[in-house]
Amino acid sequence: MAYENSDMTTPPDLTQSLGTGPEPEMLPVYQDFLPPCNHGCPAGENIQAWLDLAQAGEFEAAWQVIMRDNPMPSIHGRACYHPCEPVCNRESVDGAVSIHAVERFLGDSALEKGWMPEITVPDSGHKVLVVGAGPAGLSAAYHLRMFGHEVEIREAGPEPGGMMRYGIPAYRLPRDILDKEVQRLQKMGITLTLNHKVEDAVKEKQDGGFAAVFVCVGAHISKRTDIPARDASKVLDAVTFLRGMETGEQPIIGRRVAIYGGGNTAMDAARTAKRLGATDAMIIYRRDRAHMPAHDFEATEAEEEGVKINWLSTIKEMDTDATTITIERMELDENGRPQPTGEFDTLEADSLILALGQDIDSDLLQGAAGVELKADGTVIVDDTFMTGYDGIFAGGDMVPDERSITFAVGHGKKAARYINGYLNGEKYVPAAKHPLVEYDKLQLWYKTDADVSVQPTLEIEERVSGFEEVISGLSEEQAIFEAQRCYSCGNCFECDGCYGSCPENAVIKLGKGKRYKYNYDLCVGCRACFLQCPCHAIEMAPADDPRVVAIREEATT
Repeated sequence: MAYENSDMTTPPDLTQSLGTGPEPEMLPVYQDFLPPCNHGCPAGENIQAWLDLAQAGEFEAAWQVIMRDNPMPSIHGRACYHPCEPVCNRESVDGAVSIHAVERFLGDSALEKGWMPEITVPDSGHKVLVVGAGPAGLSAAYHLRMFGHEVEIREAGPEPGGMMRYGIPAYRLPRDILDKEVQRLQKMGITLTLNHKVEDAVKEKQDGGFAAVFVCVGAHISKRTDIPARDASKVLDAVTFLRGMETGEQPIIGRRVAIYGGGNTAMDAARTAKRLGATDAMIIYRRDRAHMPAHDFEATEAEEEGVKINWLSTIKEMDTDATTITIERMELDENGRPQPTGEFDTLEADSLILALGQDIDSDLLQGAAGVELKADGTVIVDDTFMTGYDGIFAGGDMVPDERSITFAVGHGKKAARYINGYLNGEKYVPAAKHPLVEYDKLQLWYKTDADVSVQPTLEIEERVSGFEEVISGLSEEQAIFEAQRCYSCGNCFECDGCYGSCPENAVIKLGKGKRYKYNYDLCVGCRACFLQCPCHAIEMAPADDPRVVAIREEATT
């Protein structure tokens, strides 16, 4: 069992331990690797580090580590689609660590106890304008403030949050949580100006004396499609529909509602329609489940709540006098693209909600010298997020990339680092990443089953009767247990496996938190430590490898 996942089926040859063999060609070195969860996080969180602190019950310290990269953990623990979890190495054993649930626990603890991040640098004297109070703007403002800059966010709407407020329903993201996360940013000294639409980014930069501007207006313009209909008033767009839940401008949708689209917004619109009393909420999507842009768990939760999904269907006509929608059946070709079949069905619906994606309103950059826009309204930026206009940066939905709150938060953090470098006259250079460690590199000789902690959920009847939060958080005991499920992939957690397995006593303990080092005068390169390291924090390297040489030189000085 000790050699599971290795290329050895028998114990290593230890004859060199007699000291009569040749100088070993390969020697062990301690090395940090990149865990797949960290690699998979669009916000760039050091997930493994804060899980380590959380499993020890050091919750505030764990939260502070999250805050180095993401200023809204309570939101992300709910609304992020946690791409860190499908790549978790524990997924291959008994289920991925529920990273989002532990993050939510830490974020909620911070809101409850009033934890604040500490700004450790003096004020820089630079002013930066952030246009848009969505996830990218809030993230950029936070990180710029942590760098000591004076930051003002100007938001066109009456409330901050962007699509977190106007696109994610309250049953997924309670508004008091969103408000508290934003209020913490304001307590840090960030100015938030609402009901202020920036019409000309260049003019506002000059008039306000801002040294830099970060433009991150969200995708709020719904895409349209030609559907022959006799009464256009019964055809709505999903963004307007969901926004109406916040503004009180809720349209009348009737008892039978059709939703056209297969993304997360379509799922949210259908689930919201059910909560508003629709007896039938029917999603119409032209491809199959495997090709839908929505996350699978979103479709599952929608179906649990009574939403019917018509796969491989497209709308040809809506006769609103008779409230009849004509749909054509589709089939996928060899490339997975939907093709018409000439077969038609009809559905009865009182209204149709279009959820076909959103476009950008980039008018505020029109006419700015050097700024280039794509046909879809997104902005061309360089590798520092700067547009063609000196000092104006763009990110979030404004630039081509995946659209989610976590990608947006990651954009805000990265842009803030480049803006800080720009303001200081020093280009920011990201640190090099360690090599990625995957499941086949682990030596799980201690493998035990510890099933993922389950978050409580409302019963179906309770879900569809209102907008109460569907999924609850973990208890403190559950959060600690879940954090303890982390394998610490690729990074030493001082389990003493190498120390106990070495037959030559070549491993030296340096004290708690300081890990170990090798005495190469004693090491015979037998690989026992390498094969006993469960997290693959040890590599076998040639004797002339620079890492080995450096350790030898250190030992002689």
